[in-house]
Amino acid sequence: MEKPPLPSDENGSVLTESQSDMALVSADDEGSAGADGQEDDRPAWDSKLQYVLAQVGFSVGLGNVWRFPYLCHQNGGGAFMLLYVMLLLIIGVPLFFMELAAGQSIRQGSIGVWKHISPRLAGIGYSSCMVCFFVALYYNVIIAWSLFYMGNSFQYPLPWEQCPVDMISNQTVKECAASSPTSYFWFRKALDISDSIDQSGEFNPIMTGCLLAAWAIVCLAMIKGIKSSAKVMYFSSVFPYAVLICFLIRGLMLDGAIDGIKYMFYPKVEIWGEVQVWRQAATQVFFALGLGYGSVIAYSSYNPIHNNCHRDAIMVSGINFMTSVLASLVVFVVLGFRAKNIALDCVATNVARMAEMAQTGSSQHWRPLFNMSDPKSVVLQDYRQWYSSYGSLLGSNITDCDLEREMSKGVEGTGLAFIAFTEAMALFPASPFWSTLFFLMLLNLGLSTMFGTMQGILTPLMDNFRVLGRHKTMLTVCSCILGFFIGLLFTQRSGNYFVTMFDDYSATLPLIIVVIFETVSVAWIYGADRFLDDVEVMLHWRPPVVYRYLWKYVCLLGMVGLLAASLLRMVFKRPTYTAWNHTTGSEASLEYPGWALVVLSMLIIVASLPVPIGYLLSFLRGGLNLPVEEGEIQPPRELYSKCSSAEPEPNHHHCTMDQERNRPHSAFLTLAPEHYRLLSQQEDGEEEEDTGV
Repeated sequence: MEKPPLPSDENGSVLTESQSDMALVSADDEGSAGADGQEDDRPAWDSKLQYVLAQVGFSVGLGNVWRFPYLCHQNGGGAFMLLYVMLLLIIGVPLFFMELAAGQSIRQGSIGVWKHISPRLAGIGYSSCMVCFFVALYYNVIIAWSLFYMGNSFQYPLPWEQCPVDMISNQTVKECAASSPTSYFWFRKALDISDSIDQSGEFNPIMTGCLLAAWAIVCLAMIKGIKSSAKVMYFSSVFPYAVLICFLIRGLMLDGAIDGIKYMFYPKVEIWGEVQVWRQAATQVFFALGLGYGSVIAYSSYNPIHNNCHRDAIMVSGINFMTSVLASLVVFVVLGFRAKNIALDCVATNVARMAEMAQTGSSQHWRPLFNMSDPKSVVLQDYRQWYSSYGSLLGSNITDCDLEREMSKGVEGTGLAFIAFTEAMALFPASPFWSTLFFLMLLNLGLSTMFGTMQGILTPLMDNFRVLGRHKTMLTVCSCILGFFIGLLFTQRSGNYFVTMFDDYSATLPLIIVVIFETVSVAWIYGADRFLDDVEVMLHWRPPVVYRYLWKYVCLLGMVGLLAASLLRMVFKRPTYTAWNHTTGSEASLEYPGWALVVLSMLIIVASLPVPIGYLLSFLRGGLNLPVEEGEIQPPRELYSKCSSAEPEPNHHHCTMDQERNRPHSAFLTLAPEHYRLLSQQEDGEEEEDTGV
């Protein structure tokens, strides 16, 4: 990294290079100026509880409810959970702590933080803002879906409990009969989905209205910045836990709940040898903590300068993991109940068929060892043992009733929330109550994450551009309006396919690239040791030295490996999406057409491009002495030097180069912040007046 000319002190002595480098942390206490020199005007959290709820609300989202349980179930149960915890400790927590410390010390959003380290790194912040914008576009659509389902939960029976009847033929609608009532309601009534991404179709008016309502809620909650959104967090962050606990208690009373828990947590250690499992675990750690979005940095920038961000990093990461475990228990308790009911219905149907076959006088050697006169009394395990011995003799009319096969159906993403879970809740007593509670929980989980995502957009822009900072309310309103109009892309009949595209490709690779550059910036460009020095000044104690090696080697190599694995997967496996075929009433995996591949490629490029563009513009601006853009705030490159702890003599309150060179490094770490002073800087060959801090 190119460094500015070395400044001299008031006696003309040239300072060493290590002294001239900027420091992340100001020498003063909570009332000190931030990177923009306007700390007095910066809002702050009313309490530590508000901040913790905001960070937890952002990191704990819909992925904890429908992504983590699916991955845990598909990749070895308890073995995947152990792998996840290991990666969380050696990659997730260090990177999360790094972002918290950077935001809290520099008191800026993502753009200002990386520009403060080096103007050529400002593109990292712009990439974070771009990814946050892409995520906000489709994430609010999921909130709109939750609003739609919550509104339809206030009726008995629930509209997805039974298939509708065709008024013309007076028969069950074929599409519903070929699938299930919950699948039909989701794909036809809620989405009115087309058969492929090529068939766009008209807009869905009801879902468009729900999307408008979702953006209105976000706008009203954030219109006053963190002062208004923090108050909403008291409910939106806490309420989901109350619902999850209620569901867990109720679910444990259901038949099949223990089967679901056993199926989920049964460890399969052999999966540790599969690269794909490591990639999925690392990706889940990455997205669970919200790394790279800039929201973590934005939230922490409103903290007091001496807040213990190290403890916050461990606490929030731990809460996030425990929430994932709690959500997984709830999901598989309910799915176990659903699978047990489906399997028992299957047994009853097959036993009834065998009773009819027995009346015809067919061969007796396959007669079961249970009572066929009461199909509902047959135990599932007895039936399966009998079927393994005699089932092959009866042809295709008699089928196996596999509980595990039913457990594996529809447990990923929207399939879990809007198909499998709704089907299970339809079997609950007082099903409208539980359905309303569940979708209200999804709504709050989505909103708390949405607030953090929007904060990752608004805070860096307001910190970096004075014009936007003076019109915070207008910026918030205009951002929400723009998000709604672009979000109309997702309310057309093929909108669900675009949600899948944005979810899979607009965030994954760009965020990995962003975090790689963040790690390189802190660990190698600024220096891991210097960063730990600044954190020590900020926290009044030095974090363990293990972070130095984790940031420089383990985290960086892990993120590069994750990026390589993701790129190779895209290259060797053509991207696909799951489409709904209304004729067969089933889902099918289709390859993206050529134009869709161009779109998803552009999403990745547009989100990643600010990093190299920012570097080139800064390089050209520095080389050609170009002026900065009007309204753009340039964070000062504050230079700090450590003086002797002895009382300074009059007119000699500076440190000479020899004193600095001979002082042990440990002395730098033990002195209090009041022994820092701001050194003068030279710009354009002119010497400025020295200002003591």
